Amino acid sequence: MYTLFSLLSSLLVDTTFSWIRMFIALGISIPLSLAVGITAARSATAEKLILPIVDVLQTLPILAFFPIAVYLIVGFLPGYIGINYAVIFLIVISMVWNIIFGVYESVKLIPENYIQMAKVYGIGRLSRIKNIYIPASMGKVANQSILSWSIGLFYLVTSEIFSTGSSVYAVKYGIGVELLKLGLSGHILDYLIGISVFLLFVIGTRFLFFMPFEKAFNLNLKDKKTRKFPNMNIFGNTTIKTIRGRIPKISTTINIKARKKKTRAMIPPKMKLLLLKYVPYASVSILALASILILLTNPILLIYEYKALTSLAFSFVRIWFVFALIFVVSVIISIHIKFRSKNGSKYILIMQILASLPATILLPIIVKYMVNFPYHAEIVAFIIFFLSGIWYSIFSTISTGNSVPNYIFDIVKVFHVKGKEATRKIYMKALMPGIITGGITAVAAEWNASIVAERFTTTAIGSGKVITSVGTGVGKLLDISLEQGNIVLMIIVLINMTIIIIIINKLVWHKLYNRTTTLQK
Repeated sequence: MYTLFSLLSSLLVDTTFSWIRMFIALGISIPLSLAVGITAARSATAEKLILPIVDVLQTLPILAFFPIAVYLIVGFLPGYIGINYAVIFLIVISMVWNIIFGVYESVKLIPENYIQMAKVYGIGRLSRIKNIYIPASMGKVANQSILSWSIGLFYLVTSEIFSTGSSVYAVKYGIGVELLKLGLSGHILDYLIGISVFLLFVIGTRFLFFMPFEKAFNLNLKDKKTRKFPNMNIFGNTTIKTIRGRIPKISTTINIKARKKKTRAMIPPKMKLLLLKYVPYASVSILALASILILLTNPILLIYEYKALTSLAFSFVRIWFVFALIFVVSVIISIHIKFRSKNGSKYILIMQILASLPATILLPIIVKYMVNFPYHAEIVAFIIFFLSGIWYSIFSTISTGNSVPNYIFDIVKVFHVKGKEATRKIYMKALMPGIITGGITAVAAEWNASIVAERFTTTAIGSGKVITSVGTGVGKLLDISLEQGNIVLMIIVLINMTIIIIIINKLVWHKLYNRTTTLQK
C-alpha cells in the first residue's frame, strides 16, 4: 500500500519515462512518414509498391512483431537499453502508417502547376522536397500525429506490460506496468489516482504540444482555392502573380513533351504485355499450389492451418459484429457534431482526450466488474474491440465533414430538409468517403487489438496470469503461439490473416471507396 506522496512520485516518474519513449517514437515516425509518403505520391512505381504494403502492415497485429523486435534488438543492445529500443520500435510501427497516408494525401493534392513550375526553373528534387512537399504535408502530419499519439499510447502500455514476460527484459519504469499493478492489486482508489495522472499528462500534451504544432502548420485546408503552401520561397523574388501568369504556357510545353515521351515509353512489346498480365497470376497460383502440397505432406502444418482458419472465423464474426455498432454510433455522432451542433470543436477536443486513454489500462476494472456476468470474456473482448475502433471511425468521418462544400448547407436550408430525410439523403452522402476510410482503419484497429481483447496475459504482478480469454480466436491463438515460442504457428496465422485482410480490402473497401468518390465527382 502506497502513501499518497510515494504513489504520486512513482506515477510521475513512470509516466515521464513513458512519455519520453513516446516523443522519441514520434520524432522517428514523422521524418520516416515524410520520406515514404512523398516517395509514394511522386513516383508511380513506388506508389504501386508502397501503398499495398502499408495497407497490409497497418492491419496486422503489431504485438505479434514484439517478440521478434526484442530478440533482434536485444541481440545487438543487451539489457535495459535494448528493451527500451524494442518498446520504441513497437510504438513507431503503430504510429507511422497513419502519418504516411496523411503525407501521401497532402502531396497528391498539391497543384501540379507548382511542380511543373519548379522543374522549368531548374529547381532540384531536394529543393522541391524541402520547399514544396514537406510544407504542404505538415498540416496533415500535425493532424494525423494526434491520432497516431493515441494509437501509440495503446501500444506503449501494452508493450511495457508484455516486456515484463522475462525478468531479463523488464521495463523498470513505465506507466503501463504501474497502472496494471494498481488495477490488479484491488486498490481502486490508487488505480483511479493513476488514471487521473495519466489523463493529466494526456491533456497537458494536447494543449502544450499538439495545439501549437497544429497552429504552426495550419494550411487553411477548408478551401482548396485559398490553399496555402508556406515557405515556398524557391522562386526568389518572382511574385506568385507573375509566375501564375506563366503557368499555362509552361504547362502546355511540359505536357506536350511528357505526352510524346509517354507515347514512346508506354508502347511495350507484345511479350511484355503478356508477362505483365499473366505472370502475377501465375506466381500466386504456383505459390498457392506449393502451399497446399506442403500442407498435405505435413500433418502438423495441416493441423496448424485448421486451427488458424477456425480461430480466424470466430474473430471475423466478433470484429464485424462490433464494427456494425461502431458504424452506427460514429455516423450518429459525426452528423450531430458537423451538421447540428454549435459546440462541435469542444466535443472533438473531449473525444481526442478520451481517445488517448488506452483500452488496455481499463482492462483490470472492466474485468473486475464483468467477471460475474455470463460470457464475461466475450463482453470484455467486445468492449476492447469497440474502444479500439470507434475513434478511427469518428475522426475520419468528422475530418471529411470539414471539407463539405457550403452548398450542402444551402440545400438543407432552401428545401427545409430535416430529420431522417436529411441524414439519409444529404449528410450520409456528404460524409461517405470519410465513413469508408474510417471503416477501413477501424476494422484494421480491431484486428490489431485482437491479441489483447481475446486473451490478455501479464507478469506485471510477479507471476504469469491470464486476465481475460475467449474460447477461440485469432488473438488468443497468436498469444499462445508467442507464449510457447511456436513461431511456425504464428507465421501460419499471420499469413492466413493477411490473405483475408487483402481479400476484404480489395473486394469490399476499395470498391466502396472508388464508387463513393466517383459518385461525388
